[in-house]
Amino acid sequence: MESLELIATGGAVPKHPVHNNDLAKIMDTSDEWIFSRTGIHSRYFCEGDETVTALAAEAARQAMERAGITSDEVGCLVAATCSGDYATPAESCLVQRALGLPDDIPVTDVNAACSGFIYAAEVARGFLQESEKPYALVVGAEQISRFLDMTDRSTAVLFGDGAGAAVFRRTPASLYHHVLGAAGGLEINVPGAASGKPEKVSMDGKAVFRFATRAMRRSIESLMEQSGKTFDDVDWVICHQANSRIIDHVVRRMNAPAEKFFEDMDRFGNTSGASVPLALNDMNEQHLLSPGQTLLLIGFGSGLTWGGLMLKCAPDFRAE
Repeated sequence: MESLELIATGGAVPKHPVHNNDLAKIMDTSDEWIFSRTGIHSRYFCEGDETVTALAAEAARQAMERAGITSDEVGCLVAATCSGDYATPAESCLVQRALGLPDDIPVTDVNAACSGFIYAAEVARGFLQESEKPYALVVGAEQISRFLDMTDRSTAVLFGDGAGAAVFRRTPASLYHHVLGAAGGLEINVPGAASGKPEKVSMDGKAVFRFATRAMRRSIESLMEQSGKTFDDVDWVICHQANSRIIDHVVRRMNAPAEKFFEDMDRFGNTSGASVPLALNDMNEQHLLSPGQTLLLIGFGSGLTWGGLMLKCAPDFRAE
């Protein structure tokens, strides 16, 4: 089985930060109430002419520049999003045009919501099996703010906009394991136009919490079993940044080392498909990633979907 190894990361967020205190001006909430329940202090919302495409292209361009690769070396582009700028063309096609990528490579979108980046990486790995080019560009980008009901504090306080990107390289020799799953359900949903309902996020919070903790634990256990590894062999666990309580619960139940579970939802909120790659880039810019590290990437979200990857930072990983 051909593997993927992480070469470089990129990230982008809108210009406008929205602190919990800003939300307290328009709804019955407070910074203490939100943070104590979610671990979130702030997030970013798109304004004016800011788009998913612009964020995705900025993150992808940064990842390519850090990787030191040209557009001709990219064998595929896969974008994870559930909030692209158009129903069609695909967000990946718009990013392809923005970056000037060649027209002889596959590009496609994946909508697995908060698990999207994990799914997208696996799709990219499949594309690379048939490509003469060694690199895959995988992007997660969202503008969830346009789906928010700002009178509903149970959902409006959770989400943010942003984009993250990663350059992966095909390799036959590196550690690599994956797990993907789905169980159809409407516990988290945004109704489509034909439903006649407002296109706003709806969520059964208690059901989502139960699902997320099970899915996260299931994914980690599966990857450990496949690889024969333990937490002692893993440098970082990068989970979908939905809610600090979810991560804390799993850490306790698994008796896992909390210091290996990265969190940055305090600054970005839940950015759905952008969450995992944005966290990877945040870690890189904090100088937490380095060549040869073993990473667990874990996603879970609407669908209901879940997934995980165990992979390495490449020996020539471009650390910031």
